[in-house]
Amino acid sequence: MNKEQQELLDEAYENYKKEILRQRQLQKEEVNRLRSQGKRLKVSLIELLTKEQFINKCKTDTEFSEKWGLKIEERIVLEQVDQNNPVLKGSTALWSTKLITITYNDKTIESYE
Repeated sequence: MNKEQQELLDEAYENYKKEILRQRQLQKEEVNRLRSQGKRLKVSLIELLTKEQFINKCKTDTEFSEKWGLKIEERIVLEQVDQNNPVLKGSTALWSTKLITITYNDKTIESYE
């Protein structure tokens, strides 16, 4: 993954993290309001994923990915060895490379590994 892609991932995760923390604060305020009215509540905190968990979930969960506006695609690209190279003449060897495409905020960056 190149530096620009890493920056996009960092930006996406920071925006996700800010929103989850904001939602947690609203949840806390609502719970306190209800408890002040004498209501008893059992509360589960809204889950905050680590950056690695966030990225993996965006890769595997389309709905989650769309919700947070981060699309990560990884594909293996196979290419045939140059048949015109006299050393490799007649070879059917293939080589592969991994294409990583990251899209966030209408910006797309591709890189090969």
